[in-house]
Amino acid sequence: MQTITDPAAMRAWARARRAEGRRIGFVPTMGYLHRGHTSLMDLARPRCDALVVSIYVNPLQFGPGEDLDRYPRDPEGDARKCAEHGADVLFMPPDLYAPGHATTVHVAGLTEGLCGAHRPGHFDGVTTVVARLFGLVKPHLAVFGEKDYQQLATVRRMVEDLAMDVEVVGAPLVRDADGLALSSRNAYLSPAERARALSLSRALRAMREAAEAGEREAAALVAAGRARLDVDRLDYLEVRDARDLRPVEVIEAPARALVAAWIGRTRLIDNMPLGPTAP
Repeated sequence: MQTITDPAAMRAWARARRAEGRRIGFVPTMGYLHRGHTSLMDLARPRCDALVVSIYVNPLQFGPGEDLDRYPRDPEGDARKCAEHGADVLFMPPDLYAPGHATTVHVAGLTEGLCGAHRPGHFDGVTTVVARLFGLVKPHLAVFGEKDYQQLATVRRMVEDLAMDVEVVGAPLVRDADGLALSSRNAYLSPAERARALSLSRALRAMREAAEAGEREAAALVAAGRARLDVDRLDYLEVRDARDLRPVEVIEAPARALVAAWIGRTRLIDNMPLGPTAP
């Protein structure tokens, strides 16, 4: 596995591989890799000839008072995991933005509710860094996890609207054996907080079970979920259309239950499909 830290060198590598006719797969991450991240690599690896994994803690997607400085990092362990899961290149730049960088990518609509309402500017940071990474890595295929469902939907819309020649693949959310959605931020949780964090997945399962039993009213599903939550602050618990994240009052098409809540100082998100044909 080759490690590249210079953006210009990354672009040169990508141009050379494309000139050879090789299909480039890409998994962008912020590091502190876990099984959720490696599952993205495992999904991408057989679909490409050359696999690039990036690690960059992007300051543009952190707001004032958020956890940029304390975001967990493990560069040596991350490099080992990337090599074990078939990465050809680990792209780990100290900075991605040249002096004078002045362009921001904004996706309207999809980014205005859910996490976008509670983290102003977050998704502009996401789309801006992903667009820049796409320009450097030049992937044919990029894999994003369904754990960040709003992020996945936003990247798909950006790629469609800007006619980017990249296939965006969504990878299933990965959970620990007890049901907790895997997240780098789980490292912040004390044992007692981790036990309480399980209430997020319990709430979503209660909503899914109610939907499977025939309940179609979103308000009733949300009430079933709220009864299972044990959190310090709830940002949202909602039912949205699975394709465009529109709020729904009655489930008539594939839908998604989404939650964001605080356990102590840690903000966690989770989601789950609703309906027998939900994607």
